[in-house]
Amino acid sequence: MAERRSLKTDVLKTDVLKTDVLIIGGGIVGTSAAIALRRRGMSVVLLERDLCGARSSGINFGGVRRQGRAFGQLPLAQRAHRIWQSLPALLGTDGEYVRSGHLKFARTAEDFGKLERYRDGAAAYGLDLELIGAAALRDRFPWVGEGLAGASLSPEDGQANPRLVAPAFARAARDAGTVIREREEVVDVGRTHNGFHASTASGLTVHAASLLNCAGAWAAPLAARFGDIVPLTQGHPAMAVTEPMPYFLPLSLGIEGGDIYCRQVARGNVVFGGGRVEPGEGGVDAIRSTTSALFRQMRSLAALVPRLEHAQIIRTWSGIEGYLPDRQPVLCASPGTPGLFHGFGFSGAGFEIGPAAGEVLAELVVDGQTPTPIETFDLRRFAPTLPPPPPHQPLQTQQHNHAATAPTTQGAH
Repeated sequence: MAERRSLKTDVLKTDVLKTDVLIIGGGIVGTSAAIALRRRGMSVVLLERDLCGARSSGINFGGVRRQGRAFGQLPLAQRAHRIWQSLPALLGTDGEYVRSGHLKFARTAEDFGKLERYRDGAAAYGLDLELIGAAALRDRFPWVGEGLAGASLSPEDGQANPRLVAPAFARAARDAGTVIREREEVVDVGRTHNGFHASTASGLTVHAASLLNCAGAWAAPLAARFGDIVPLTQGHPAMAVTEPMPYFLPLSLGIEGGDIYCRQVARGNVVFGGGRVEPGEGGVDAIRSTTSALFRQMRSLAALVPRLEHAQIIRTWSGIEGYLPDRQPVLCASPGTPGLFHGFGFSGAGFEIGPAAGEVLAELVVDGQTPTPIETFDLRRFAPTLPPPPPHQPLQTQQHNHAATAPTTQGAH
């Protein structure tokens, strides 16, 4: 595993920072937004309560898939697909990203019918899927277990290592000129006469013209400060990885119903997950996978890929993800607070679309609009009586000094 170093030493300790845009949350969405904003000449400060990429962006399964997403997400997923292709140029690393293909199985004829209907609907969004019947499935993939009704193949979907990719986005944001402050828990945030202010537990204050709420599973209280109420809950995936095994599995695997998924990395380890675990006495910061969850996963995994029946597990983990009832994210301008933008609630499926979501947020800040359809992600779906977003004045016309430099500081220690 690559060393995860803190970015906090990039800037001397200060009492006050002034910036065009303040981002709260250092996952892939927040850091990719920072990169895009710096590209447009905006000064950016990003505050992260832990380490950048240490939460859901860094602990997820690592699937980079479009297959299986709600149709409303596919335009965003297709945009992200193009970003992932250029990852080395964007981040300076490929993050072990490969377009391995994603194979989604059906256990029953009914499930196979769902895959067929999904293929037909996804074609309108430019996603080409291949349906494979039961007989052909075993012929092409002899390691597949018996009794499956078929599968759907998305040949250009893939996988990556989130423990490399998530910190790399933060490093790229820093290298682009973003001021990143880690281990800065925001304890107060509000509006000022010309923007926003935020204060942290360490005594840091940030003033900004615009605010991006990319706080992941902790985003709902921040949104509520401005009257934006969303039914966000926390979920905790059960994840594990096996010992290295002879390489045999070139594809990332899933199944209709989503109770198990797995992929094999080049060094031979098989990463898998499925289901959730509940916090114990230590709370969410000490959450771990459980024996019962692992037994359920291994039974499902062995039925799907029999040669994994005796694989030895060497590590397990869990994390904290933000979920919304319809499993769709919130990605929009605030309905009632000009200059406030939300990007959270990706419900365990934000790794692939996160880079595109960050670019969309940057476009909303600078241009007031985005060419990517995001109406499905408006938070007013949970509060339909809220008014439409107020007219947005692009940030470039609100301020007069947009040199691509770090924010000004006052009261430096």
